[in-house]
Amino acid sequence: MADMDHRGAERGTDGGAPSGRRGTALVLGGGGLAGIGWEIGVLHGLAEAGADVCAADLVVGTSAGSVVGVQLSSGLLTLPELYERQLADPEGEVPAGMGPAVLARYVWGVLRSRDAEAYGARMGRLALSARTEPEEARRAVFAARLLTHEWPAARRLVVTAVDAVTGEFHAFDRESGVGLLDAVGASCAVPGVWPPVTIDGRRFIDGGVRSSTNADLAAGYGTVVIVAPISVGGGPVPSARAQAARLAAAGARVVLITPDRAARRAFGRNVLDPARRAPAARAGRAQAVAHADAVRAVLPV
Repeated sequence: MADMDHRGAERGTDGGAPSGRRGTALVLGGGGLAGIGWEIGVLHGLAEAGADVCAADLVVGTSAGSVVGVQLSSGLLTLPELYERQLADPEGEVPAGMGPAVLARYVWGVLRSRDAEAYGARMGRLALSARTEPEEARRAVFAARLLTHEWPAARRLVVTAVDAVTGEFHAFDRESGVGLLDAVGASCAVPGVWPPVTIDGRRFIDGGVRSSTNADLAAGYGTVVIVAPISVGGGPVPSARAQAARLAAAGARVVLITPDRAARRAFGRNVLDPARRAPAARAGRAQAVAHADAVRAVLPV
């Protein structure tokens, strides 16, 4: 995957954004605690190699990517500091995992759903009926995890979620009127594992139910860098590769980065296991070297 990820998805070689397009978007996908560690490792490694994408005009965060997006956009810690946090003991993080019954519901939902909203509603029913820890307890985890509870003012951060009842997709930002803590909690509410998040009387679940990256939200930007711990899709859920290809076909200069073999080994079988965070971060930092040239080639001069 890695070879195509930084070659097959690119268009344009003039060193600038395509005609009529401007700005850089950074898309950060879902992938559990391992995904958080790996994304920060990749971004740190890219910056070390002279391909820093953290000053992007738009940051799109889905599930794990929403957490990384907040940490980057806050400006409160440097990338090396964020990376070191991933290597520390994951105190306060709650281990979790998906059992066979939950995984079977995901597969059945993909096969039986005609479109993304229908699939979202199916996953919403799973989430609403599951026995999980209380919503307030989960909220406290995110209150401690995030560096700030305020939307960034210097750039646009978009956090994705799905209505648990209707399956409708939502993209929250500072203009949405939704608090950042609730937006991120909703984006990370994995159906069947964590409780849906209540916002203005509605219940919301993981934005990854609609897409692992929701990279289509970067449409119109001249340069798009997608860091996707989970690259696959299926049925009504588009893959990261498919979304990257559509952006490229529309004229954007796109780089898609997905885990290499070493990173997948570091993730292990359970991306929700806090113990996988540090190995994934190290693997992401090591992998970034292979993508630095491709990222530098698409960044605006």
